[in-house]
Amino acid sequence: MTDYYEILGVPRDATQDQIKKAYRKLARELHPDVAGADAEERFKDVTRAYEVLGSPDKRQSYDMGTDPSAPGGGQGGAFGFQDIFETFFGGGQAQRGPVPRSRRGQDALVRLDIDLAEATFGTRRELPIDTAVVCSTCGGSCCRPGTSVRTCEVCGGRGSVQRVARSFLGQVMTTAPCSACQGHGTTVPEPCPDCAGEGRVRSRRTLVVEVPAGVDTGTRIKMTGQGEAGPAGGPAGDIYVEIREKRHERFIRRGDDLHCTLEIPMTAAALGTTIELETLDGVQEVVCPPGTQPGDTVTLRNLGVGHLHVGGRGDLEVHVDVVVPTGLDEEQAELLRRLAALRGEEKPEAKVSAAHPGVFQRLREKIAGR
Repeated sequence: MTDYYEILGVPRDATQDQIKKAYRKLARELHPDVAGADAEERFKDVTRAYEVLGSPDKRQSYDMGTDPSAPGGGQGGAFGFQDIFETFFGGGQAQRGPVPRSRRGQDALVRLDIDLAEATFGTRRELPIDTAVVCSTCGGSCCRPGTSVRTCEVCGGRGSVQRVARSFLGQVMTTAPCSACQGHGTTVPEPCPDCAGEGRVRSRRTLVVEVPAGVDTGTRIKMTGQGEAGPAGGPAGDIYVEIREKRHERFIRRGDDLHCTLEIPMTAAALGTTIELETLDGVQEVVCPPGTQPGDTVTLRNLGVGHLHVGGRGDLEVHVDVVVPTGLDEEQAELLRRLAALRGEEKPEAKVSAAHPGVFQRLREKIAGR
């Protein structure tokens, strides 16, 4: 008995879907119009194998030792015109109907530059954009005012036409989109003069963008239904507003925290001082206690960038840099010498240790979690 499983190249426990896929693949490869007359016999073998294995009842008889394709082996089968049509002509074309003339518009991406204060507190911006909008003359109908679309005379509104094609089975009816109406089933005899029958025109309009607090470079704000209007009055796509944050002259942003460097004189670091600092929230006092060292950090809570969508804010980290005086006059130098004498530091013994990190090195280490 012929091994139909071997002919189709599938295992004996293959599912019906696997058998069908295997047959379609082989049928396309071995079709005489593709592979030539030399493949005709093998094509017939593949078809015969599918006639049996493609039918659950015939397959059961075959697995029990009876070949249903042999004379007297059984009637009926799963292999019919629909299988052949789907294999060679894609299937389903006749049932699709006309293609809608209206379609959804494309999405659009625009970029918006904002400053640090706007990213911190949020803002409302007006953004001019050039995009497709529904034609005001025809309202998206594509037709000159007072006219309308007509049923296609070629396809009768079906959107497709049928043709007779020759195949190994003889003449087969195929279905293809109608070239007269491009598959829509209707034609536009008098297109709108303003949109040329497109149903939309390009226009500049102003988009109001609500920018929430906490956005950062790369953040995208989706504005549903604000993109390109679709052809023939189709729904509009979406607009994605991509944020680009401009560099600030004083503050560096790391996540939702802000960082800056505050320089104070050596005497102020030794004695302690209070410095007024202009922040995004106005003037704030930075308290440097006596003995403040270079690289020390003063944290101002909740003066950083707002947290996106969750409320609250990050912190402002003020990194202190102690400035050592230069160009001392004789009186200033004498005062420092007297101070050194009082502290026993005329000839100090240097303490050697690992390299002391600078302000920005400490900042990098803090960000890295060291």
